[in-house]
Amino acid sequence: MTAPAPASVATAHIGRPRIAIIQGFIGSMLMLVGSFGVGWLSLASRELRQVQVIIWLRFEPAGAVLSVILLALGGMLLVRSWLRLGQRLQGWGPETHRTILTAILAWAAPMCFALPLFSRDVFAYIAQGQVMVAGLNPYEDGYSQISNYLQIGADDLWAQSPTPYGPIFLWMEELIVRATGGQPDLSILLFRLLALVGVALCIYYVPRLAELHGVNPHRALWLTVANPLFLTNFVASIHNDSLMVGLAVAGLYFAAKGRYVTSVLLVTLSIGIKPITLIFLPFIGLMWAGRDASWPRKILYWAITAGMSLGILWILGIMNGFGFGWVGALSTPGSVWIWYAPVGFLGMVVAVTGDALGFDGWSWANVVHTIGTLVSLVLITWLIFKGDHAHLVRRLALALTAVVLLAPMIQAWYVVWLIPLFAVTGIRDDWQVKVLYFLVSFFMIYAISDQLDIFPYIELDLGTARQIAAVVGVAFATYLVLLDPRTKTLFRGSRSTDQLPLSR
Repeated sequence: MTAPAPASVATAHIGRPRIAIIQGFIGSMLMLVGSFGVGWLSLASRELRQVQVIIWLRFEPAGAVLSVILLALGGMLLVRSWLRLGQRLQGWGPETHRTILTAILAWAAPMCFALPLFSRDVFAYIAQGQVMVAGLNPYEDGYSQISNYLQIGADDLWAQSPTPYGPIFLWMEELIVRATGGQPDLSILLFRLLALVGVALCIYYVPRLAELHGVNPHRALWLTVANPLFLTNFVASIHNDSLMVGLAVAGLYFAAKGRYVTSVLLVTLSIGIKPITLIFLPFIGLMWAGRDASWPRKILYWAITAGMSLGILWILGIMNGFGFGWVGALSTPGSVWIWYAPVGFLGMVVAVTGDALGFDGWSWANVVHTIGTLVSLVLITWLIFKGDHAHLVRRLALALTAVVLLAPMIQAWYVVWLIPLFAVTGIRDDWQVKVLYFLVSFFMIYAISDQLDIFPYIELDLGTARQIAAVVGVAFATYLVLLDPRTKTLFRGSRSTDQLPLSR
């Protein structure tokens, strides 16, 4: 690990941050209202479906159009508020920490009461919880085995797929469904509370891990948790990735502090939510082996780290009776592709070309996807074996980036996995942070124009609704990048503020 920066005073020149916080709160409130019209609502949510305002917003064309516009405006206003808050907190001294926490609270609070936005995964959690309650094996039996899964609101795309989640999250799903009787609205509330635990873990550990790397902790917190992509995916969308990331970041912090047993335990808990964080283990093993460790010592601590973690998971597998069934389910999210993923796009081109030539083009596409996976494995192996010991967390960030970038499907929350790891090791205020700005803007536009729950029997079809949202989002983003006198400067020029000295 790098040594902390030398103690000195970093003064924060705060330029009315309340304005940005209030604007972001307004944006989040607009998203809240918009969610009542086009957020995901279960057919089993009878009480909410009887609220007159929700009836008008969901089942009248004017209400649905208004909801789409409010959601789009709110999401993009939140992006602008985040950018402006960063501009108003120059210097990133200790006094900015409370301001950033206030912004996080103000922006996240309305989302806590919104209908699920941008994803239907939380309904799949409920359905999988019912699979567990029914005594079925979720690694073999999809939630299509549950008679009312369409009433719950779970996506039919994954109905016959094995769950890609670890044993700990399966127990959480079962516990929540047993506690609520499977009632969707109350179940959603409890799953959102779990997601907020992950958010709280990131609030606590991201600044501390950044400080251990000599990176300004307050700026790292702004880049990570105040980030609209983080808040919308982990609070509004209720992804279990929130808890996965929070536990993993906490595990990295304890590894950096030399408390390796605690670190392995926390990362194993993270794996028990979603197994993708298995990739953390070899890097923690290298931290445990220490700087300038010999290869026999590295191999020994890799074995100890893997043995501890997999041993715990083996015990959990015995307890739930499913063993390591989650290993076979790891490929479930990768069974689809999307056009903006480089490998997904290349696969599509190959498939179309193959079909045009009279071959089975999609079998060719599968080969492309497999090659992408193999290349990512090669890069991960390289990053495990080569590189500076002081940059282990950065090497981990790059390894996880290889997993994400070379997959045929890239979801917005996959990008959020990466942000804390890069933020705590330093995102420079040059092209690096500009890439983040563009990613946040792109995925916000994509989210508000893709995942909309439009009632199919009104005079507004889903395609038109998406076009309205896309026009609003693209117009707002164009304004931010080219016209807004405040934010357009963020996408030009260069100045380094990431490694400002820390105040003690």
